[in-house]
Amino acid sequence: MRYFVGIDIGSTAIKIAIIDENDDLVGYKISASGSMFYKYAKETLADLLRSLDLTEKQIVYTVATGYGRKLFKEANEKISEITANAIGARAAAKGECEIRTIINIGGQDSKAISIDNEGNVVNFAMNDRCAAGTGKFLDVVAMNLEIGVDELGKYHFMSQGTPLSINSTCAVFAESEIIGLLGNNHSIEDIVAGVHYSIAKRIIKLVKRVGIKDAIYFDGGPALNEGLVNAIENELSKEIYIPKHPQITTAFGAAILARESYGYLQNS
Repeated sequence: MRYFVGIDIGSTAIKIAIIDENDDLVGYKISASGSMFYKYAKETLADLLRSLDLTEKQIVYTVATGYGRKLFKEANEKISEITANAIGARAAAKGECEIRTIINIGGQDSKAISIDNEGNVVNFAMNDRCAAGTGKFLDVVAMNLEIGVDELGKYHFMSQGTPLSINSTCAVFAESEIIGLLGNNHSIEDIVAGVHYSIAKRIIKLVKRVGIKDAIYFDGGPALNEGLVNAIENELSKEIYIPKHPQITTAFGAAILARESYGYLQNS
């Protein structure tokens, strides 16, 4: 059996997916990017191979994507994360729905991607200037509220009032707003709901730039936050599809492209 690797080196996390010749996901691993992207990517891949009892010789083609893709010199090919995300999303949702719009919230940026019937990217928009709409911001919010980032969803649904307004588009100023709301005795639950709706409103503006078409797919680590999902669905007035492994969609797409590229080379 031949195996194919997709490596998504993001600004905050490294995601690696390994698939077989049938595009079935064999295994994946996620680790922090740290300050040495190449070293940590190599270590993460080695750990994943070890856990799957695979050797490097069984990996016949590797595609790197993401912020640090050019640093992974062993990759056979390097592609844009927009392309890899679209490929991975379409494959992950196969049999469930036909994806037309992708929302991706990463550690330090957010994206909206529109794809056609064949899965080709027809338009995309990215916000990498405002950290207040990213996963990193959710980490900062949880830290200031002294709760775990994985608890944000739970607190969202405990909110009893109207979600508080978080108006700042800068993460630093938004953090100051949150501290001020705490000082005015607003509940953690209402603050969390307010944060989720503020992010949702920013995401909707981004999605409108590429056009909102069903079905809508949401990936990236923040897609695990059910409170944020709820806020985005309410703002869109539409249901969105969350994959089983939302953090690795782009790595999965890169792995699929690795299998396709290898097959093309073998047949050419």
